[in-house]
Amino acid sequence: MSKINLALAQINTKLGDVEANLEKHLGLIKQARSQGSDLIIFPELSLTGYVLQDLTSSVARKPLANDPIFRHLFDASKEIDLLVGFVEDESRHRFYISAAYLSQGELLHVHRKVYLPTYGLFDEGRFFALGDQLRAFDTRFGRFGVLICEDFWHASPPYLLWLDGAEVMLFISASPGRGLGEEAQLESARWVERINQAYASLFTTFVAHTNRVGFEDGLNFSGGATVYDPNGANLVRGPYHEEALIQTTLDLSQIKRTRIRLPLLRDERKTWMLNELKTIISRGNA
Repeated sequence: MSKINLALAQINTKLGDVEANLEKHLGLIKQARSQGSDLIIFPELSLTGYVLQDLTSSVARKPLANDPIFRHLFDASKEIDLLVGFVEDESRHRFYISAAYLSQGELLHVHRKVYLPTYGLFDEGRFFALGDQLRAFDTRFGRFGVLICEDFWHASPPYLLWLDGAEVMLFISASPGRGLGEEAQLESARWVERINQAYASLFTTFVAHTNRVGFEDGLNFSGGATVYDPNGANLVRGPYHEEALIQTTLDLSQIKRTRIRLPLLRDERKTWMLNELKTIISRGNA
């Protein structure tokens, strides 16, 4: 497919109420499908809420077709591809902030959050395990990559996805709004938009990002979903501080046109970079 009709769901969630959050997902999935969307992406921890703390183990799921929650999402994915955020319970009962990509009734990919912020108002490392793998994956539309919030505040994860062939990067977050910037825009939202635009330009990929909204335990989540094309042009921007279903179309042929003009991937020196990184680490500078 040369074009993807993409829907970004910036939603509020009910903390710890997986059933209620599932109903919201299913309603928006139905709406997106009726409006012609091929793929809908939901924010970080969209099935559970963010400030879980001692609720973590009770809301954790395995993304299996026989799971009481996920079976509804597997069924829905027969009509439209889905990316949902959840707490994953793996076989040894370590809990991860994860995102599952479902398509045509199958699980294509699970990404476990690699970077867990433990600074300022964040304390994720107390309750969650670190993801230790990062891979792009093939979909019926092309090769995708997924990152969760703090992952895309570090340059290495999108860089690795780029090297692994990702042509569309899906970023999801539950990012609390902080600071007041220009034109009453939150400073944190402005920074997110800047780095997403930079990644789209540097890696000549599509970057689609959705963030949750609402209040939870004193935190304000700002929304503001965006999509940038491989030229760094903004295709769509969602509203701040309100629930919304934002839709746009990705013309995947733009990737070829941009990469002919900017052959950055062709000229990337991966082996040289790896050797330099080894040298930096050996010197104790990293």
